[in-house]
Amino acid sequence: MLAFLKKLTVAASLVLASASAYSAPKTVLVVGDSLSAEYGLTRGAGWVALLEQKLKASKIDANIVNASISGETTSGGRARLPALLNQHKPQVVVIELGANDGLRGLPVPAAESNLRQMITMSQQKGAKVMLVGMRMPPNYGRAYTERFFGMFTTLSKEYKAPLVPFMLEGIADKPALFQADRLHPNAQAHPIILNNIWPTFSTLITSR
Repeated sequence: MLAFLKKLTVAASLVLASASAYSAPKTVLVVGDSLSAEYGLTRGAGWVALLEQKLKASKIDANIVNASISGETTSGGRARLPALLNQHKPQVVVIELGANDGLRGLPVPAAESNLRQMITMSQQKGAKVMLVGMRMPPNYGRAYTERFFGMFTTLSKEYKAPLVPFMLEGIADKPALFQADRLHPNAQAHPIILNNIWPTFSTLITSR
């Protein structure tokens, strides 16, 4: 009888631990550049802050850690990621990097390699990865812009990582939605960015 009760206690503890783990809020780590770091915006006006608000409104239990830095490249993100993964232990990693590589005309294979390493590191830690893609202006030449844009699709398919193809869809061709530098979206643009990201992100964050 005593042995049976011990087994019953152990089983109950396992069930409770499992339920606790399942109900715990997910941690979402966003690793991006100025497009995610609220460059030139009032604090709380960027798409990451709006995402956090939408999660609460949707009653989705998740904590957002925004580790984005203005001017960040894929190389910088790759270098910072191990410490971020160890510190925050995220269940979801959103990678929004590449724009600064492209604007500087850096080789696409180098950016692709950096992103590949970031995806691999995240997945090895048990995190799901979502990629946020970018396009380069046409003045960079057709060959470069197509290869750059295609990099995100290639990685998405290779690692089965959900992809938002172009975060500035519906914004890039509208000058009124940019700040004076004509590079960074203004506050009116960020709800549109969130709308571009939300369908893919919401599916990922609610999946087991």
